[in-house]
Amino acid sequence: MPNTAPTLPTPPVAKRRDNKITQLGITRNDAYSWLKEPAWQELLREPGKLGADIKEYLEAENAYSAAHLLEPTAKLRETLFAELRGRIKEDDSTVPAPDGTYAYFTRFREGGQYPIVMRVPINPVTKEPNGPEETLLDGDAEGKGKAFWQLGGWNQSPDHKWLAYAVDEAGSEYFTIKFRNLATGKDDPDAITSAYGGMAWARDSETVFWIWRDENARPAKVFLHKRGTDQKDDTLVYEEKDSGYFLSVDTTPSGRFISLGAGNHTTSEVRLFDASQPTKPSMLVAARETGVEYSLFDHGDQIYIRTNADSAVDFKIMVAPLNAPPGRSAWKDLVPHQPGSLITGIYGFSNHLVREAVVDALPRLIVRDLTTGEEHTVAFDEEAYDLDASQGYEWNTTTLRTVYSSPTTPRETVDYDMKTRAKIVRKRQEVPSGHNPKDYVVRRFSTKSWDGALVPVTMLHRADTKLDGSAPVLLYGYGSYGLSMPADFRTGRLSLVDRGMIFVTAHIRGGMERGYQWYLDGRAEKKKNTFKDFIAVAEDLIARKITSKGKIVAQGGSAGGMLMGAVANMAPQLFAGFVADVPFVDVLNTMSDASLPLTPPEWPEWGNPLEDKDAYAYIASYSPYDNVTDQDYPPILALGGLTDFRVTYWEPAKWIANLRHTAPSAGPFYLKINMDSGHGGASGRLNALKEVAIEYAFALWCAGLAEKA
Repeated sequence: MPNTAPTLPTPPVAKRRDNKITQLGITRNDAYSWLKEPAWQELLREPGKLGADIKEYLEAENAYSAAHLLEPTAKLRETLFAELRGRIKEDDSTVPAPDGTYAYFTRFREGGQYPIVMRVPINPVTKEPNGPEETLLDGDAEGKGKAFWQLGGWNQSPDHKWLAYAVDEAGSEYFTIKFRNLATGKDDPDAITSAYGGMAWARDSETVFWIWRDENARPAKVFLHKRGTDQKDDTLVYEEKDSGYFLSVDTTPSGRFISLGAGNHTTSEVRLFDASQPTKPSMLVAARETGVEYSLFDHGDQIYIRTNADSAVDFKIMVAPLNAPPGRSAWKDLVPHQPGSLITGIYGFSNHLVREAVVDALPRLIVRDLTTGEEHTVAFDEEAYDLDASQGYEWNTTTLRTVYSSPTTPRETVDYDMKTRAKIVRKRQEVPSGHNPKDYVVRRFSTKSWDGALVPVTMLHRADTKLDGSAPVLLYGYGSYGLSMPADFRTGRLSLVDRGMIFVTAHIRGGMERGYQWYLDGRAEKKKNTFKDFIAVAEDLIARKITSKGKIVAQGGSAGGMLMGAVANMAPQLFAGFVADVPFVDVLNTMSDASLPLTPPEWPEWGNPLEDKDAYAYIASYSPYDNVTDQDYPPILALGGLTDFRVTYWEPAKWIANLRHTAPSAGPFYLKINMDSGHGGASGRLNALKEVAIEYAFALWCAGLAEKA
């Protein structure tokens, strides 16, 4: 360890209360199960419902972390916060997105915490502003004086007279949908409670599709709400009987339909409602088939479909008649399956189809002219970069909005003309405190994992940092749900890199950086590949003399926090410390509790230990909480949120308690539970930066760089 831990008084000790659980003929003891609030469903809505003994323990943990982690690093955290804040343009705004006679955008004011929803009148032909800006919703005013406030989805009505917006004031993601009259600035009294967050307007600008969350926080039903009426009079249009499926509602790019999606991580199903006749029964596109995913947009009398049907592991694009009977019998290949070129999304316009693809861990945008069939690629030359596209509000346009960045290049918002191929830079990200890309170096290389798989690695460091083994590393990873980690620009990382740390992202299996198979090879019965890949990258960094053993700080959040816990159990000697944000570490118990919001939907990802003995054994063999042993763990910081329904607060709490009990000479171990937030941490962009400062101060302390305040 580069640091010698100070002499610490005895940390909080959680009581051990034996709780024998027998499952599939196997018995285990969960001595810290009492930290789970029995009335957790009520807690999500009312944080004050937390039991007294649990609250006392969590507050003791927070006090311990405050005294022995936060106070000793107070000066460093203040410096880091000032740096983090100094790199963001506080009075910033997004590029306005045209929608008929208006363009909509969000803005932040100097010192403001929350977004302000704005619009400006535009010439519908030139798209240039032709009137004064209007403030539609002031997030700072709405969130003033509240411990937590979050703006979820918002959507203007087709006639531009109303704004539907969703607000969460507990961090539990139970949203309330409100309707604001844009002429008066006043909200209608007919608010919708217990909503999932998203909503979609029908063309009449009076009817809204919305998703109801049940008592276990699952999206279970879709309702039609008539603006101005009581929620109890809403019409049920769909009920999902399978608790393992998520629901979504959205407007198709053409505006003709409302799409209702149902699916889990590997299977999907779509229904279409006529946006002009919202009470008319929906049209099922194709019934769910286990393992078959699809998404679509309509275009005239056809639909274009992205799918992995017919064993198209990296997906393909198909076309079918809009009025075809439900099922896949009429689907025909348009863009055949190309192994190694993963199609991650499609966008539809009146004359163009755009597909997002990932090739060798780098994104591509391929534009197809739907009249001629001609295709071209929107290409970039940097060694590692991130590229996103936006559907926007308009259908009859040749403009594709893109956002480009790399680890050294700040974000650029570029409007790309799909017909002429001309680019117009609409905005370049400003770094008020200054940024010179030439001060930094980005490298991309591959690491051979335990079984020969080549793991992409992205590395960012200062140009003057010596690569002789002396520099510490922040190694970041995720590796779950098929989510790929972008090689994008994050100003916060510069606070580590400028102090001599090297920031490395390991694009491990479980993501989709090397195609859909990369995801399949890091999930369910192959989950341990994710952990082994991460360890292989750490070992490779040492072998390449980029860093040295014991100089790597690992960081991951949510399922990436599970990665942290598993790797800490498997190879603690390689690391100087672990930062685990809202860590999913109690995998066996969580996947065995069918009442929890995400458990049934997660069984395809991890396995079902309630019914499958092999899945039980495999999960039990890596679940971080269940595999803690008495070994020399480095310092660990675990963070959670009291109203987090995705990774419940008791997971990090139980994990830290077990670490302290089982490995009493290791650590130290710190737990910080935000008593006013959920999965996303503190609300408000500046409050969020304070949490980042805590994590970075801990990482720098572990790396021996805390004195560089």
